[in-house]
Amino acid sequence: MASPSGAKVPRTERGRRTLRALLDAAADEFGERGFHDAAIAKIAERAGTAIGSFYTYFDSKEAIFRALVQDMSLQVKEHVVPHILREPDRLSGERAGIEAFLGFVRHHKALYTIIDQARFVAADAHHDHYQGIADGYRASLDQAVARGEIQPGDNEVRAWAIMGMNVFLGLRYGVLTDDGDPKDISATATDLIANGLSMRGAD
Repeated sequence: MASPSGAKVPRTERGRRTLRALLDAAADEFGERGFHDAAIAKIAERAGTAIGSFYTYFDSKEAIFRALVQDMSLQVKEHVVPHILREPDRLSGERAGIEAFLGFVRHHKALYTIIDQARFVAADAHHDHYQGIADGYRASLDQAVARGEIQPGDNEVRAWAIMGMNVFLGLRYGVLTDDGDPKDISATATDLIANGLSMRGAD
């Protein structure tokens, strides 16, 4: 795995496994206790490592928090983007992407808690999380326009609008509850993207 910024680069496979364990443990610790109540000792304990191992890779609690925000952002992209790209067209990709995102959130509920905290603990990391996703989304919409799969339009606005929809779908159907079939939810959301709220066939 690529090392998030703020994390020292592991030199061995064992080091990479330790770094991964620390980041996963930090997700649990920050997700359950919040940044201010989280403890480095507890992160190390959850990861099954000594505190000294923590300091091999991170200088502080804030450093691992920042690395975790970046790591979770990368995990979302790595999980969702392949589902979008394997579809034959952009609208099918939207459906597959929403479905994949809901699945990711249901298994990583701490994502929302951590990203929300980042707004106050590491505002630049919070900004980079959303801006990075938006930049990639806009670029992919630009490509879809060029391929003739969607109509031209302001893809910056479109990217943020679709992201906003996905964020709240994940909150409702992944964090607050996990009811509803992701296939049905993504089909309804994609119909909204493709057709809006207007009456079909209306003049």
